[in-house]
Formats: sequence, C-alpha cells, structure tokens
Amino acid sequence: MNGLVKEIRFFRGQEHNMRVLLLTNMIYAFVLPVVEVFAGAYVMRNTNDPALVAYYQLAMYCGVVTTSLVNGIMLKGVNVKTLYAGGILVSAASLGGMMLITDLGFLELGVAGFFLGAASGFFWTNRYLLALYNTDDDNRNYYFGLESFFFSVANISVPLLIGAFIAGMDGITLSGVRFDANMCYRIVMAVVFVVALCSVWVLSHGRFVMPENTSIMHVRFHPLWYKMLSLSALKGIVQGFLVTAPAILVMKFIGNEGVLGTIQGISGMLTAVLVYVLGRIARPGGRLRIFLVSVLVFFTGTLFNGVLFSAMGVIGFVLCKVFFQPLFDLAYYPVMMKCIDVVGEIENRNKYTYIMTHEVGLFAGRFFGLGLFILLAYLVSQDFALKYALIIVGGLQCLAYPLARNITAECDDYIKTNHSERHEI
Repeated sequence: MNGLVKEIRFFRGQEHNMRVLLLTNMIYAFVLPVVEVFAGAYVMRNTNDPALVAYYQLAMYCGVVTTSLVNGIMLKGVNVKTLYAGGILVSAASLGGMMLITDLGFLELGVAGFFLGAASGFFWTNRYLLALYNTDDDNRNYYFGLESFFFSVANISVPLLIGAFIAGMDGITLSGVRFDANMCYRIVMAVVFVVALCSVWVLSHGRFVMPENTSIMHVRFHPLWYKMLSLSALKGIVQGFLVTAPAILVMKFIGNEGVLGTIQGISGMLTAVLVYVLGRIARPGGRLRIFLVSVLVFFTGTLFNGVLFSAMGVIGFVLCKVFFQPLFDLAYYPVMMKCIDVVGEIENRNKYTYIMTHEVGLFAGRFFGLGLFILLAYLVSQDFALKYALIIVGGLQCLAYPLARNITAECDDYIKTNHSERHEI
C-alpha cells in the first residue's frame, strides 16, 4: 500500500499537462483494443478471408497518413486539443459505423478502412505532438512506461470482457431480441463511444500551447532524420501484423474471440507490471537494451508460429506479441522524440513536420509488410503467407536495433557538443 501511495504522489508531482495527457490516454487505452483487435476479428468473421483483413488494414493506414497532412494544415487555425478530442470521438464513432455495414465487399472494406484510419490519424498525430511538447528526455521513460502499463492492462481486460460477452450472448434471446455476434459487436461500439467521451472530458482540462511557426511542408531533411524514417519503416513493417495476425490466426485455429482474450491475458499482466517498473527506473541509457530484447522476443514468436503452425504455435506467437509490443514502444518513442528534438533544433522547424513525415515512414513499412502478406496469399497460399510473412518481417525488424543505436549515439553527440559550446560561451 505504501508503494502505491508513493507512486500516486510521484504521478501528482508531474507537470499538469503531462498528467492530463496520461489520464486521457489511460482512459482511451480501453478503446484501442477494440479498434486494433476486434475490428480485424469482425472483418475476418464476415469475410473469412485473411487477405481481405490485410487489405482492410492497409486501407486504414492510407487514411492515417492522409489525415496526418490534413491535420498539419488544420493546426494553423484549430487548437491541437480540439483536433485531438475530435480524433478520439470520430475514431470511436467511425468504428461503430463500420459495424452497421451489412455487406463487407472489396469496396466497402476499402472505404470503411480508409475513414477509420482517417479518424485514427487525428488521434495518433496529435497524441505524438502533445507528448513531444509536454515531456522531455528525462521523463519520457516514465511517461511511456505508465502509458504502456495501462495499454497492457486494457489489452488484457478488454479482450477478456468482450470475448466473454460475445461468447455468452451469441444465440441468446432477451425480451424478444435475439443476440448474434454482430449485434454484440454493435453494443460494444456504443460502450466504446461513452468511454471516448470520458477521455475527451479529461483532455479538456489541459492547458496546451503550441509554437507559432506553422510551416510544415518540407522535402529535404538532415541525414539523421532520414535514419529515423528508416527506423519508422522497420516499425511499420511489423505494426500491421500486430493488429491483423492475432485475430486471423486465432479465428483460423481456435475459432472464437473469447480465446483471443484469454491468451493475451496469460502474459499481459506480467508485461504490464514489467513495463511500468522499467519506465519508472530505467534511465535513457537503458532504452537500447529494452529495444534489443523486444525485437528478439517478437522474432522468436514468429518462429513459434511458422514452425508449429497450429493452435499451440498461435499461443506462442500471441504470448510473444503481447510481451514485445509495450517493450518496443517503451524504447522506440523516446528515441523518436529525442531525434525530433535534435533535428528540430538543427533545422529550426515546426516539430509537427517530423511527426507528419514519421507517419509516411510508418506507412511505407506497413505497405511493404501487408503488401507482402497479400502477395504471398494470392500467389502461393494463405497458409504460406501466415507462416512465412511473419518470419520475414520479424527478421527485418531485428535491423531496428543497430539503427536505433546509431541514431541515439548521433543525438547524444550533438547534445554533448551543443551543451559544451554553450557552456564555453
């Protein structure tokens, strides 16, 4: 109990805006698993085609990168808090709109995915922007550690609850209304929107001030930023599979979403505690070790799936995925923001420029990864794609570690040199 009180006091000791952002994201964390996991499962249930799930996800990412540009233009006249709140609400509402579509054909999937991605784009880009301006390199491990803790808890509890609800209510008749899986999904969407409203209410208490420099359109960058874009592409290669692969594999080998929630719950709680502790105690210098462990864990999980390709292989892969994702994000985002701090100072530009182009880097990786899956599924077979596409992208992502190490070293060298010159002056 004393430890909990100590952690609460430490949280209260943070800057006001940082606390507001964390509380907003803690609440919204209980929406994200629905968007990330069950949207893919819903598409898989209604199409029974893994390639269409990947196509839907790719359309969603097209929407994200499109709105990153639109968002930058709108920032010239609209408060960032308003855009962030709008992204939260519209992403929840648009997901519900997709559930109302009765015929998920190729065109419908593409349009639904694009607009859901467009809504999510407002959420993610403004989330990065606000975090960038309201944290620094010393407290970002704590910020992303606490955020990842709640994301991990939500990734455990939400799939368990929704999976149990869908499994328990499917086929039940209450007051003359017969519940099926799709009806249950729609009820979930209504609850998601209420949670999103609560998140927006908390966000309204923030006092955020953005820089007046609104120029965001640039095509040439410092070489260090091109390295960061390469790192973002390596992250993007895997990111699409983190959303689609668990849902596809569980529906293929196990058959219902309730098991998906149970599998993630087995390892998720341990990971949540571990990530919070690492974020609380790890210094900036420890990020690279966390980075290395995370990419090796994910690659191990892809081998489990590819070699066994069975229910047991799915369990091994999902366990590794649940462990990998928060650890990787804990190390990745502070590296990204440190690089933005350094390159933004060198080039004297609005930092949103880097957030926007970072989304382009992510999209390039997502396009390659999901495109590879779709290509293998149609040219060879779906089973071949499910086995080997994951291993390929997992192996490629291992290259992220030496690249992140090089980026961190260059950033540290610049900071030391710049600090030394100012001290001498």
